[in-house]
Amino acid sequence: MSLPVLVLKPQADRRLKLGHLWIYSNEVEVEKSPLKAFGMGQQALVTAHNGKPLGIALINPNGLICGRLISRDEKFPLNKSLLVHRIKQSLALRELAFDEPFYRLIYGDADLLPGLVVDRFGDYLVVQIAGAGMELVKDDIVAALVQVLDPAGILLSNEHSARELENLPEYTQVVYGEVPEKVELIENNTRFFAPVQGGQKTGWFYDHRVNRAQLQQYVQGKRVLDVFSYIGGWGIQAAVAGASEVFCVDASESAIDAVLENAQLNGVEDRVAGIQGKAIDVLKELIANDERFDVVVLDPPAFIKKRKDQKAGEAAYRHINELGMRLLGRDGLLVSASCSMHLGKDTLLEIVRAAGRHLDRHVQIIGQGGQGPDHPIHPAIPETDYLKAVFARVYLA
Repeated sequence: MSLPVLVLKPQADRRLKLGHLWIYSNEVEVEKSPLKAFGMGQQALVTAHNGKPLGIALINPNGLICGRLISRDEKFPLNKSLLVHRIKQSLALRELAFDEPFYRLIYGDADLLPGLVVDRFGDYLVVQIAGAGMELVKDDIVAALVQVLDPAGILLSNEHSARELENLPEYTQVVYGEVPEKVELIENNTRFFAPVQGGQKTGWFYDHRVNRAQLQQYVQGKRVLDVFSYIGGWGIQAAVAGASEVFCVDASESAIDAVLENAQLNGVEDRVAGIQGKAIDVLKELIANDERFDVVVLDPPAFIKKRKDQKAGEAAYRHINELGMRLLGRDGLLVSASCSMHLGKDTLLEIVRAAGRHLDRHVQIIGQGGQGPDHPIHPAIPETDYLKAVFARVYLA
């Protein structure tokens, strides 16, 4: 396979040699290898300025990140063979970490497959493709997944904003076997039906698995409020772990319907209730009604999607954390989570601290969490380390 060559400027190979996978457009020697000469998603041999091969990358000629390394060996381009190898490597990690086949199987750059996410729900796989390079080999992706896992069905769930960056159309399509609208999964001894067709992202969020397990040790006999609940990931697991009452809040009617269905699936429907409405409005109404909870979980969507959202996003996190604290009883537990990559762990801690002081409460951090082992962090790419959860005891000193 003869590949076009992308030549880097002098010294621009340093980051790649240190382990990074991304190439920025201002690092390319455009006189020798003009970016406009490459097709969207095309594979290219990347070389240092002196001609030394550095690997093979997928090219986006229009992006600030114009290349993502897929292989450091020029003999191994992105094809079915390499995909099978990468999938087997990823599978080995998940099988080491989990007893049951419910996890994120492929996590993009961290699994050396940039632009590709695969979630496994037992015999079903939900695939999200964010890059043109992966889109060009989607048939090979499907074939490789079938070879390695022999699933009952594969769904391409490609209706998400990340595809806009590479001018990719949005679509959802069953590309192998059959995939029902809802599939079952098990997490922390709790069963769920996840809406893989029509739900958020792939239908489920595996990333908070470890943090939800940590919550279970604090909820026995407690009254729990799960805000931004989606289909009840935190709340249903709290009920299964012995919470006396659980209230799940979400703006989506279908999400609340799914909460109640998942409560029934686990035999805890008598202790779980759903509240439909915008989180801020619901929290303010609960405060006005003088409601109190032993545990409040705040797991909002990303308030800071881009750096330009930083100031407004941090203000939104401060507001939601203050409202959550105001609903805690005299000696309550706040779980404050964030999936915003641009919100640092220290900043979230500062937000929790400041909310406590503003309400004249004492805050003790009793636990901190991140993403589970099926969302491994690439040590050279901080963007792969995005998830945070702070467990804070809040009380009147």
